Amino acid sequence: MTQVGAPAVGEILADRYRIEEHVNDDSTGRQVWRGVDVILRRAVTIVLRTPGGAEADEMLGAAVAASRVIHPNIVGVYDAIDEGSRAYVVREWVEGRSLRDAVREAPLDPARAVTVARAVADALAAVHATGVSHGNVHPGSVLLSVDDRIVLGDARANERTTPEADVRAVGAVLYCALTGHWPRQIPGPAALPAAPAVDPGRIATPRQVLGGVPAELDELAMDLLNPDVPAPGAAELAVELTRLSYHDRGLHNAGFQGQYQYQDYSPEPVRAGPLGFVSTPDRGPEPEPQPVWNKVLIGVAGLLAIVLVGLLVGTFLSSGVPESPEAAGAEQKDGNGKSGKRSGDVEEITLSPDMVRLVDPPSGDRTETGGIDLSVDGKDDTGWPTQEYQSARFGNLKQGMGLLIDLGKPKKLSAIHLTMSAPDAEVQIRHGDEDFGDSSAGDKQISESFANAGPPRQVQTKEQIAVDIKTRYLLVWITELPLNQGKYQVEIREIRVISGSGS
Repeated sequence: MTQVGAPAVGEILADRYRIEEHVNDDSTGRQVWRGVDVILRRAVTIVLRTPGGAEADEMLGAAVAASRVIHPNIVGVYDAIDEGSRAYVVREWVEGRSLRDAVREAPLDPARAVTVARAVADALAAVHATGVSHGNVHPGSVLLSVDDRIVLGDARANERTTPEADVRAVGAVLYCALTGHWPRQIPGPAALPAAPAVDPGRIATPRQVLGGVPAELDELAMDLLNPDVPAPGAAELAVELTRLSYHDRGLHNAGFQGQYQYQDYSPEPVRAGPLGFVSTPDRGPEPEPQPVWNKVLIGVAGLLAIVLVGLLVGTFLSSGVPESPEAAGAEQKDGNGKSGKRSGDVEEITLSPDMVRLVDPPSGDRTETGGIDLSVDGKDDTGWPTQEYQSARFGNLKQGMGLLIDLGKPKKLSAIHLTMSAPDAEVQIRHGDEDFGDSSAGDKQISESFANAGPPRQVQTKEQIAVDIKTRYLLVWITELPLNQGKYQVEIREIRVISGSGS
């Protein structure tokens, strides 16, 4: 018997959305269809439930709340319609697969797992900022797109969901990404194997399930799953995951372990809260479990103290007396009477417009050249703008674009300072030994051959990116645009390049 309200392939809903293919039925019995918006000519996802009316209020309410949140890591909601006999939500179609499907092949490498968890935490921070919870964070709702986006799917908030539960679920997602197992204390997919138990009420830590997981990452996942350890806010967690991602050695494709192995400097097993497995010798009572996000503050304070002592000692050891203002930055002579800057000098390299050009590889049209000189004019209120696009990934027209800087000769670099017109652009620093020509073919070769100085990162309006490279050609490469005042666009307002010793 045909279900009342059930759609048929080819049917057009609301005079706009054509049904194309049945994808699956979710855990609540809602039908998920692939469709097409016949007006905007784009693929869409249609989530339909029967009947509509009061029974669909929760689904429609969550969709309306989600539509108010515009974020690159949250699936876009386009429409929510109640026809009485049925109700449906129309949202962005994400071409790719879920984290659940990816880890069925193999767990993610630690770098990629951190990137996935950070994207989910960023998305939740945006949701929580509106005063609502998400309520549907699990590997089936974390989508990995073919264009390398990480997108959190439909919200399912109700009066029982809380921001804390969302954050705990990020810990479960991180655990699952690292191991391929799901901790059953968090609601999630039954299709994945359960996290193995080491004792009644205790699950194995990620590094007990699979070798090569960094101790700090192992501890973070277990702290998030431990109800006795206070949970951070989603924004705070995103900051901590960003800090951990600085140790990445490049990101790898979802579903496949990368070759890079994290170095574990811990000579002993590391405490991971009450759920952790500890086999250290008896040293008396253990202190209260301390969340890893609080330990960062202690580490920073200790580091500042060490740096301060080092600076004071270095000042006196290098010259015997404090250096005079006149001597600061002065040249010194070596044993042969030749002058030169002291080893360890750090200085800003002066950039001029003739040193900078656009890199806009196919299928870019190389027309976005206006204002490039303003990216190195020393002013933070002028800059080079991209064009406006329909999505964060340049409307899926290209992989990225950016500005190439010719330093004239290879130089040792320690940092790149960027000033942007808006926060949350995704930027990567790349470098190479050759400019392959100011042409589409040359741009393509640059985009494919330049090495990465680090992983892509979301930058704020003012950002310092530490590097350790020696290069002549430097590429500031934008891979994702922020949404700013209803449009996907950004300006690079100022680029400053800082040299290091040995330049």
